[in-house]
Amino acid sequence: MGNRKDHYYNKSKQEGYRSRAAYKLKQIDREFGVLFGGATVVDLGAAPGGWLQVAAEEVGARGKVVGVDFQNISDFETEAGVTTIRGDMTEEETRERIRDAANGVDVVVSDMAPNMTGEYNLDHARSVHLARQALDTAREVLVDGGHFVVKVFDGQDFEGFLADVEDEFAFARTYTPDASRDSSSEVYVVAKNRVDAPVAEGDTLDVEITDEGDEGDGIAKVEGYTLFVGDADAGETVEVEVTDVKPNYGFAERRD
Repeated sequence: MGNRKDHYYNKSKQEGYRSRAAYKLKQIDREFGVLFGGATVVDLGAAPGGWLQVAAEEVGARGKVVGVDFQNISDFETEAGVTTIRGDMTEEETRERIRDAANGVDVVVSDMAPNMTGEYNLDHARSVHLARQALDTAREVLVDGGHFVVKVFDGQDFEGFLADVEDEFAFARTYTPDASRDSSSEVYVVAKNRVDAPVAEGDTLDVEITDEGDEGDGIAKVEGYTLFVGDADAGETVEVEVTDVKPNYGFAERRD
């Protein structure tokens, strides 16, 4: 364990990153491609700034990175495209400042961890609480199709949290970067392509079939969102159950 810790610690010093955690985000991005040129990124719990540095590198000159933390994040005002906000992301005033600083957020990342007590169940519960607050922020500021990365400690409430993330995004995976310490129970949830659909899986509703798709499915519109309905013809009004929701379209089956 010590050698690996020393490796990333030394590497961060040599390469000028503010924390060894920078390599976690680098590895997550290499695996899943969540950062991209021109993106607007919000980094929650950003101090001391290792993730801000990586995000700024990846989004480039056309991108924008906003770091949020209780603690002051020093000397970032000098870096192009990086803004820092000192505040509590659970407070409306801080979220308003995030929205003002980053109009239309493409990616929300959070490497926040609770103050450790050494009591595993308590630390786990607190980490899930922080992760849920990060998810709430992502819901509020992310554009349709946006991405989300959050750290959480594994434990009894993890699966419930993961299920909630899966409901919000087209793609969700768990990942443990090589740069995480062997002794750590941390795991990252990586979610891509936020689904902001007016319907959810399992919903039942009456829809009017207005068109026919390439595969012969009926097409219905719900608040501008496209639903493909099997065995339905244009002109019919049918009761359906939503079976699958994607970012730009969904599928439903007839119930009548």
